[in-house]
Amino acid sequence: MNRKVRFFVAASVLVGAVAYLMYTGVSQTAVYYLTIGEFHQKKDELVNEGVRVAGRVQMGSVERRMTSQGEEIKFRMGDFTGEDQAGPMLPVHFVGIVPDMFKREGGSDVIVEGKYRDGVLYAHNVLTQCPSKYEPAEDGTAQAATR
Repeated sequence: MNRKVRFFVAASVLVGAVAYLMYTGVSQTAVYYLTIGEFHQKKDELVNEGVRVAGRVQMGSVERRMTSQGEEIKFRMGDFTGEDQAGPMLPVHFVGIVPDMFKREGGSDVIVEGKYRDGVLYAHNVLTQCPSKYEPAEDGTAQAATR
């Protein structure tokens, strides 16, 4: 076989291998980013798929307890519609380190990453969204402004 043909075959194999690795890497780590409304429209298609859902924790729905793996929290989240949420809710279960900005009583804006199964989003990551404005509290310390 002549030298140019061997070089072309080797280069083609190398480019094909790199393209395959890039494709499989992206497809395995791709995560859908949805709001609660979008999630509920597609929830049957998303069973056992990695999802990222943004919403607001329903007031009074947070249950906490300590485990050997970290803090276990269960809560319901809905759309960013305010305190009196009447829309669809999504139950969430998370065990791990809870972000400092996560409010004990609920009302936090969160982004939850995990897998949906059996009607519950089993989260492996909970992120709280930082409020865009801080105002001084009555005692002089800074706190997040309420929306």
